[in-house]
Amino acid sequence: MNKWLQLSLEYAKTKAYLDDLYAVYPTIPDGIRCMDEEKFSKVENAYKLRDNKKLIKSLLALELFPIKDSYVSYLRRDSSAIERNPETIDRLSGILYDWGIDKIYERCCEPKEANRKMGPKFKEWVNSKALGVDPVCIDDFLANDDNAILSGSDEEMKDFAKSLGYSRNKGLDFVARWHGKYILGEAKFLTDNGGHQNAQFEDAISTLTCPHVNAIMIAILDGVLYIESREKMYRSITGTYENRNIMSALLLRNFLYSIPK
Repeated sequence: MNKWLQLSLEYAKTKAYLDDLYAVYPTIPDGIRCMDEEKFSKVENAYKLRDNKKLIKSLLALELFPIKDSYVSYLRRDSSAIERNPETIDRLSGILYDWGIDKIYERCCEPKEANRKMGPKFKEWVNSKALGVDPVCIDDFLANDDNAILSGSDEEMKDFAKSLGYSRNKGLDFVARWHGKYILGEAKFLTDNGGHQNAQFEDAISTLTCPHVNAIMIAILDGVLYIESREKMYRSITGTYENRNIMSALLLRNFLYSIPK
């Protein structure tokens, strides 16, 4: 298995993955979902005791969670992550305590809304110098052969990638040059399995496997695909694509600095 994929799987399984990932994909809770009334008494009890873990677990036992947050689907599918990610649990609980039990009840009774778009968050994180390098505009990127990360429009990044043989008619989320080698990649935060999220996964894989490109191709993927399961995404990354450069954004910096001179 690819080293960076293996490290990503281990990170998600053994560390405070969601807590750390929040730096890359911050969310602002703004969703409303339905609830199972018979189970709400457990929510009330945990709320009164101020038991954060029990509060989140009892709400996850409902049909739908009251907060629309991209990390909830992960907690639903891997309940052991509750123990490993105290900051995420405290963050969610803090919102609930701030609301009060009446508002929690009210929010649980209303219809849920559409998913929040997370796409721009990755580029904002890269542009914050999170990888140790201040991204540069296309002119500066082309001016020399130094290590650099390109900060440009979708068209600029796509056009540069095409000069390396990239043939897809869509932009990229990551373009870099490191020790004389070019790195091209697409970033996705996959919050659930099935439907649109599977399509997003396939889109990233299509970029990863784009042929005849004079660059290192990577897929910067995060979310539920790292949870061991029989779901399509997990089976794909541990089967067909297990030797490809698939990695969490949290390991991207280490990946860049591992590229030999």
